[in-house]
Amino acid sequence: MSTSPCPICQKPVPPRSENTSFPFCSRRCRAVDLGRWLGEEYRVPDRQAEETEDEVPPSRHPDRQAGDA
Repeated sequence: MSTSPCPICQKPVPPRSENTSFPFCSRRCRAVDLGRWLGEEYRVPDRQAEETEDEVPPSRHPDRQAGDA
């Protein structure tokens, strides 16, 4: 069975059955990761305010004519 590297320090990580801190190698690395999330070092990209999934861009809206302002 291969081991994956710790996302914080890159040391080999013991399997989940032997490691209560999985997927990290230690409690320290787990705490470092939590601190990074709480310190907002990790971010999930956000859509632009004008872009939404259900919205049709104004220039391509079916109710608008080519000459409408």
